[in-house]
Amino acid sequence: MTKRSQSVTMADVGARAGVTARTVSNVLSSNAPVKPETRERVLRAVDELGYRMNNSARGLRTGRTGTIALAIPNIGIEYFAELARLIMDEAARHDWAVVLQQTGARRRTEIDILSGARREHTDGLIFQPHALGPGDERYLAGNDRLVILGDRIFNGPVDHVVMKNVESARTATEYLIDRGRRRIAAIGASSQEHVVSAASLRLRGYQEALRAAGLEIASERVMVVDEWFMADGAAAMNRLLDQPHPPDAVFCFNDSMAIGALHAIASRGQRAPDDVAVIGFDNIPAAQYTNPSLTTVEPGTAQVAKYAVDALAARVSGSHEPPREIFTAYSLVVRRSA
Repeated sequence: MTKRSQSVTMADVGARAGVTARTVSNVLSSNAPVKPETRERVLRAVDELGYRMNNSARGLRTGRTGTIALAIPNIGIEYFAELARLIMDEAARHDWAVVLQQTGARRRTEIDILSGARREHTDGLIFQPHALGPGDERYLAGNDRLVILGDRIFNGPVDHVVMKNVESARTATEYLIDRGRRRIAAIGASSQEHVVSAASLRLRGYQEALRAAGLEIASERVMVVDEWFMADGAAAMNRLLDQPHPPDAVFCFNDSMAIGALHAIASRGQRAPDDVAVIGFDNIPAAQYTNPSLTTVEPGTAQVAKYAVDALAARVSGSHEPPREIFTAYSLVVRRSA
């Protein structure tokens, strides 16, 4: 008969496994390499005895909480929901739980998250700013256990994981051009033209591809939207279809808007890609289940998650390497919509 889990100690586990309590601690906290056979014996003893680590005591000894924070603009956007899931999976490899914080793209909230007391109760923060931008690097200073994502702040004093937005958008647009499309629209541009963002960078890639092909960059084919949801994509697509010379292709700056665009095309009695080819961005899980299935840019979301968590783990472990800017790989996932 085993002890109750509350009274089982590391020494008890070590005695059962034939190792020291320090070895048990190394296995459970991954603080030092342990032979596979030893690790297996320790984990078997943990299961047999029902041992549970006292995380509060562990935190007092190590200065770590076993928790990291993830701050993103809006969990309702499918890309961020998928990113959060992937980061949680990666964090689990480091025995971290993840506290999710939604900023609502509000500047005050983003600043509070960077400087607030809640940071003291986590081992680090992965943060995708939206309201902050160039000139706000000062809010990142002194945050050695911080990794930023996205396209709002470059050359900051912390590790930064970023997608190749310009290059991938150019690739998507070139694909449409190579298939004979000439009136290519874009959905997702920002009203803040001079602010660096995913929208501005994807717009630049779209424009570069048209310019290189000698095609007109028509302002009426660039749809400015306030939000990147399905309804916004559908509304923008309807405006395009109402034009005297509607587009024969559209590049949407995320998959949600592309799904909305597909719905608008079908509701007008037209077909994709016969009448209008559609390409999205993000390769969210729903993209393969649309009708027709959505051609889209895979921007390396899984790499974003892995690189961000690994970079944070290195900082938590005491790395003093200079801050890095890490770019993910991308690819075009060709399906039936384009």
